[in-house]
Amino acid sequence: QVQLAESGGGLVQAGGSLRLSCAASGRTFSAYSLGWFRQAPGKEREFVAAVSQHASSTMYADSVKGRFTISRDDAKNRAYLQMNSLKPEDTALYYCAATGQLGLRTKGESYDYWGQGTQVTVSS
Repeated sequence: QVQLAESGGGLVQAGGSLRLSCAASGRTFSAYSLGWFRQAPGKEREFVAAVSQHASSTMYADSVKGRFTISRDDAKNRAYLQMNSLKPEDTALYYCAATGQLGLRTKGESYDYWGQGTQVTVSS
């Protein structure tokens, strides 16, 4: 069982940066593949980024590639999403998710555990 809690969201101007954190409970955090997803009002939840166990590989949605960086610190039971060059279209509720499946997962249904989300608002 893993419990996830996101933080670090807020209001930022276009072109600015934010760093989201995902704090996890449990002793086997390193065994989980992690992902970040987002959902804007009136839109479906979408994949943002994923990092595999031991940070051996990462994957990004085309819309954030080159601007966002996902990372993890297994010693601290934390995952991060560094977001640079933010755009108004990045405005959404951002969720951290974890799955015991090996490798990178881009579909929400592949994840077993979810946080409550943290709001990111980018003003133009």
